[in-house]
Amino acid sequence: MPLFSCPTRPGFLKWFALLLLGLAPAGFAQAAVISYAQAGDKVTFKLDQGLMSVRICRADIVQVQYTVLPAFPAKTSLVVNNPWTVKTPFTVAEKNGQVTITTAKLKIVVNKATNAVAYFDLAGAPVAAEAPSGNKAMRAATIAGISTYNCTTRFTSPATEGLFGLGCHPEDTLSINYKGRDQQMLIKYMTGAIPVLLSTRGYGLLWDNYAASNFYGAEANKTQYKYVSESGQQVDYYFFYGPDFDRIIDLYRTATGRAPMFPKWSFGLFQSQDRYKTQAEVLSVKDGYRQNHLPVDAIVQDWYYWEPLPIGSHVMNPTRYPDPKAMVKELHQANVHAMISIWPVFGSNTPNFDAMKKAGNLTSITWDNFVTKTFDTYYDAHSYKARDLYWEQARDSLVKKYDWDAWWVDQCEPDNGALLDERRKATFATGRGIDYFNTYSLEHTKGLYKGWRADMGPKRAMFLVRQAFAGQQRNATTLWSSDILTTFRAFKSQVPQGINACASGIPYWTSDIGGYRSNTAPEGIPNWADPQARELFTRWFQFGAFSPIFRIHGKGERALFSNNWDAATKATLLKYDRLRYRLLPYIYSLAGRVTSSNYTIMRALPFDFRQDAKVYSIPDQYMFGPAFLVSPVTQQLYSGPKAITGAGTRQVYLPAAAQWYDFWTGKLLPGGQTVAAAAPLETLPLYVRAGSIVPMGPDVEYATQPTTAPTELRIYPGADGEFTYYEDENDTYNYEKGASATFKFRWNDKLRQLTITDRAGTFPGMAASRVFSVVLVQPGHGSSGEPTSKADKTVTYAGKALNVKL
Repeated sequence: MPLFSCPTRPGFLKWFALLLLGLAPAGFAQAAVISYAQAGDKVTFKLDQGLMSVRICRADIVQVQYTVLPAFPAKTSLVVNNPWTVKTPFTVAEKNGQVTITTAKLKIVVNKATNAVAYFDLAGAPVAAEAPSGNKAMRAATIAGISTYNCTTRFTSPATEGLFGLGCHPEDTLSINYKGRDQQMLIKYMTGAIPVLLSTRGYGLLWDNYAASNFYGAEANKTQYKYVSESGQQVDYYFFYGPDFDRIIDLYRTATGRAPMFPKWSFGLFQSQDRYKTQAEVLSVKDGYRQNHLPVDAIVQDWYYWEPLPIGSHVMNPTRYPDPKAMVKELHQANVHAMISIWPVFGSNTPNFDAMKKAGNLTSITWDNFVTKTFDTYYDAHSYKARDLYWEQARDSLVKKYDWDAWWVDQCEPDNGALLDERRKATFATGRGIDYFNTYSLEHTKGLYKGWRADMGPKRAMFLVRQAFAGQQRNATTLWSSDILTTFRAFKSQVPQGINACASGIPYWTSDIGGYRSNTAPEGIPNWADPQARELFTRWFQFGAFSPIFRIHGKGERALFSNNWDAATKATLLKYDRLRYRLLPYIYSLAGRVTSSNYTIMRALPFDFRQDAKVYSIPDQYMFGPAFLVSPVTQQLYSGPKAITGAGTRQVYLPAAAQWYDFWTGKLLPGGQTVAAAAPLETLPLYVRAGSIVPMGPDVEYATQPTTAPTELRIYPGADGEFTYYEDENDTYNYEKGASATFKFRWNDKLRQLTITDRAGTFPGMAASRVFSVVLVQPGHGSSGEPTSKADKTVTYAGKALNVKL
């Protein structure tokens, strides 16, 4: 996977000069420790080739830096925002050529002969280790005519290790485990490189480098892996010790920032299309959903509402949108929210462009606008002054002026098609483009979130973003997997992409249900009358219902009420739309855990079954919260020439550490086996872990619809279980001031007893009491997505603890 150029003659001369100074890059000869000293939270090592620093941020978070320069360069991290003001006690001791740093959680051992850093738990069991040679290296290189250093970190990797994370790569393979394979780590069109890696050995890594990079997972006959960044002045990484994946993600977000709460409506269905062209069309979509009583919560206005004016004008064409404020108001009156697409790109000769240019806020990077055949200009999102002006222009022209509820942040990877060197050669406010190659979306959304919090009142921010980098979760972003194709191959690749994006610490992810465009149809619009296309959309919609964010988008009409769908397709789509809405009490409670406890909703199987090596290589199964094992059908089974004759099942592995209920039948199955799960077109193979407690609301048409109907509480016996129910005002930031409430459901399997704890917390408008229909699941009872006709017990909960015997 070539990415970096070989050193040219000037680069070689620089490297040779370092050699003469005793600062040759590691890899030519292994750097040894000459001396070391502790100061504050760091132990700094003087090497015979450069410097190394080990910083104890917390007992289970360690930062390692290495440079061949005479001193560590000054650096303010764009990713890690924790100042580590609370000092962590640790000891330093030397014995037998090793320096051991001991915390309350770890032993960090530095080999003086090789400077290799190894990590052990307190019992002395190995957790992770840098390679014995070539573990940290800087090599002079010239990239796109720019003199710089390639920076490398190399780790050992036992054969049994599983490696996950590294972002979302729509051009990736269909694999999920990075053990033994490589991955390009540069953000461009249709990629989302997040330099966070989780290991089944119980640790995580964050590389705090923003240059285009590569991950190599098959080094030294698959016994090592390395991460190589094309530019930098130092090796800089963070080590997190879990050992559980949830704990690693918790530590990662402790270092880089928590994800704020999204509004409750954003967990319902988004209806989007490329593109709605008039105000009347947008309102007709609202009418189509509401008049047909189809659950939906948001309608999206995609791009080119501004034409014929240039991009960046932030003007909705008054001929096609005569009164945007009235349009949004009418959506709100129907309990539908409104999202608008706004780009970070400016066409010339508009007031916004002129103001940006005058203030020095534009970059040298252009976008080849295939619609207008112009080269439009990116603003410098790395400048806080430019970010502030960008926000003010969008706020006053669109967002606050018309009361939009959410923002689609499109085209936030500044490049001109394949001409990525334009970004490398740019100069940002923070420095050279080559050194800040991957951080545009991080900095762009930083300004959006800051502005939204300052100027949009209590309305929660929600940004749909095409790219993500480490730390971006703190900016209220959802990563979207870009303009993917309408094919089963593209759909199949979405599942591991979503899983690994969330394993990278970004909790919210979504894809275009149905795929963005067809490469074989006129204007890219799929023929939804084709049974094969309908099968694809149905399977994708099932997957979308169990994705963190549930969103239809792409070329051509595909709303649920559309005449493009026959009666059978409509019935299946409505089945999963309603199921998503019934699960909102479960999903919103998990969202509360994301914010309060750094939880992950879409969970790679090692989050819950790290000790089961059989799950490491399964790319198309995941947990959705603690209860649901989701196994999307990503191959064509029924229609078209590629259909699998006689097929109606898919293979599903049931992890060994649990028993599993078939969600649709209530049948209990032992774990540790692979089953042929029934997969007729109307069925997504879905299993629920024994011991789960799943709150399911009544049928509603929008997320916050008032109802006095009881909440069904499904209990899946066979193990003890617990679930924390979360509620708040749904769309304010008062939860940050304590305005929220939680209570726990606990199931004692031996006693067949459900306990509901005292409610903790309160908020304005909180329901004084709730009615729960308690259902003990068994075959034919409490199965399927429909409300159970007869509960085992019905209880009224008024905030005080109670026990329910079943």
